[in-house]
Amino acid sequence: MTETPAPVTPAKVADETGATNEPSGPNDAGGALKIAHRSPLRKFLSTSPAYMGLVLALLVLLFSVLRPEAFPTTATGRNISLDISVLLVMAVGMTYVMVAGGFDLSIGSVLVFSGVVMAKTMSAIGGDGAMVVVAGMAASVLAGIAWGVLNGVCIALLKVPALITTLGTMGAALGASQIMTGGNDVTTVPDALLKITTSRPLGFSWLVYVAAVVALVGGLILAFTRFGRHTYLVGSNEESARRAGINVSRHLIKLYAVSGGLAGVAGAMSLTRFATTTISGHATDALQVITGVVLGGTSLFGGIGTILGTVVGIFIPAVLQNGFVVTHVQPYWQQVVIGFVLIAAVYVDHLKRARRDRS
Repeated sequence: MTETPAPVTPAKVADETGATNEPSGPNDAGGALKIAHRSPLRKFLSTSPAYMGLVLALLVLLFSVLRPEAFPTTATGRNISLDISVLLVMAVGMTYVMVAGGFDLSIGSVLVFSGVVMAKTMSAIGGDGAMVVVAGMAASVLAGIAWGVLNGVCIALLKVPALITTLGTMGAALGASQIMTGGNDVTTVPDALLKITTSRPLGFSWLVYVAAVVALVGGLILAFTRFGRHTYLVGSNEESARRAGINVSRHLIKLYAVSGGLAGVAGAMSLTRFATTTISGHATDALQVITGVVLGGTSLFGGIGTILGTVVGIFIPAVLQNGFVVTHVQPYWQQVVIGFVLIAAVYVDHLKRARRDRS
């Protein structure tokens, strides 16, 4: 006679405000009724993306008032959009990983490795046609996915902590890039790639449109698909995710593969923008991406985060950098300001988590 398994209680998945999908306390029904009757606008205004969006708007207003002839211009908007395009693509993948309770320090090195693979692939094929560029881009993305799968296997199956795994692959990917190139940047690229670099449809680089599409698709998948719901559940309560029938190890491998693949896309974008591999130019990319993701409201503890918030968070350092340039403030102050803002964002996340645990 088979034993009927005990029913699985759905895990509490925290939303952006820190509330869960289950009421708690002596006034459970009343609390749930209040949450249910809150307007969508009020719900959004209480989220981290809304708060940080206000901070972003105030920064834009401040620099526009200080330098009205230099900052609020189309050229500044184009520069900021281009500056964040590569970081935003990697930040989408990082958001998925961090929502699931992990993080990936290797993305900057994977970007470099993928760019080198793309350049070497195009050089090996030869020619200047568009198909050469397509083949190189495909090789770049596949190289990124390979590193992501390696990270996922080590973390999910071998149980090596994410910090150690991605720190190790960060060094390994960069070292492999230097071995492949002898430590020198690859500067020979096909003419078709240079045409993409100089093309500006509607005044914006193609890289901006690629970043926008990646953010839009990534946001829709995270918010409205089963894959996205599973990601939130894994980050909120891994054991509950297992009891709900989710193969957590397989899901984590997929998430790190997504992060690595998007780092590969970013590598192709970087090579397209600069027409060189820029091996030594991405040492702080992982830190910048994690900063933007955290500023956008993604919790370091997992279970909370949106792509919309990540977009806002990535814009804040770029606006600061360009604002300091036009106001003739040393750009080093950007690191000071962002450092304290990041600490404040993590502290607020800690307070939300403590309040959620008490409830």
